[in-house]
Amino acid sequence: MSKITASITSVHGYVPEKRLTNADLEKLVDTNDEWILSRTGIKERRIAAKGEALSDFGVKIVEGICKKRGISPEELDMIIVGTITGDYRFPSTSNVICDKVGAKNAWGYDVSAACSGFLYALDSGKQYIENGTCKKVIVIGADHMSSILNYSDRATCIIFGDGGGGVLLEPDTDGYGIQDSILKADGSGRHYLLQAIGGSAEPVTKENACTPEMYVHQEGQTVFKNAVKNMADVSAEIMEKNNLSSDDITWLVPHQANLRIIDATARRMGLEKDKVMINIQKFGNTTAGTIPLCLWEWEDKLKKGDNIVLAAFGGGFTWGAIYLKWAYTAK
Repeated sequence: MSKITASITSVHGYVPEKRLTNADLEKLVDTNDEWILSRTGIKERRIAAKGEALSDFGVKIVEGICKKRGISPEELDMIIVGTITGDYRFPSTSNVICDKVGAKNAWGYDVSAACSGFLYALDSGKQYIENGTCKKVIVIGADHMSSILNYSDRATCIIFGDGGGGVLLEPDTDGYGIQDSILKADGSGRHYLLQAIGGSAEPVTKENACTPEMYVHQEGQTVFKNAVKNMADVSAEIMEKNNLSSDDITWLVPHQANLRIIDATARRMGLEKDKVMINIQKFGNTTAGTIPLCLWEWEDKLKKGDNIVLAAFGGGFTWGAIYLKWAYTAK
């Protein structure tokens, strides 16, 4: 019997309509377009409409995937969501999406790994395909970052945006799909990028409800230094582990955190820029959403058999890389 691998057979993304440009941010904090562009590569980011929840992103993503694949949500076995901005502390956003989209036969859960959330969730989803438990698993990476940002904090509000995407995993016996993954974590980095208040370590109280600790905190230089090293290292590691040269790689799909981090990773892999998916200028850092958003935007350029490396680094610290062979050429 041929080995079963988990192949991506459909992809879809979603971003809200509202754009927050660098010019808009100049009115909120002490910054300017040149400063933001030179340090991040971001020109604008999308912001969710009032009342729009993360599960609403998920509904659009699931519906788009099912329409492309020609299936009903009732055919889905699982929906796994990588996110740090779910609708509630509980129930999981996966649970809510299943209900909203009519996936009556599916179950699932959320994965919290910050910007590495999509990779962690994708590796989790592949296990259910490979062991035969499930036939159709949707993996979503999405975040509603505007819900946890302080728009008077220049260090964070210029970076993050709202949006996300997802993929459908199905069994494959022809050698396509996810080939290998390397996932890592170092919890000692949690102090440098976190939302301090709101969990059991420091619950919300009347005294701390409106303090800066309620929102995302980032120590930029420390995060940048660790991201450059670890994202580049793990991408090179997965190439070496699978005997891949730069010529073998069709695409690098990096987490869109910062253009300088993306460039450093590509250089370490020996890749020219025309092999790197970049859309940070349009969407900013959507945390767990950046990698599937890239796959969605580049879908019509992907060909069956393409060797693709996905790489990310996120708060925690968390990081990793996944190597896959693309399973279809888009019509």
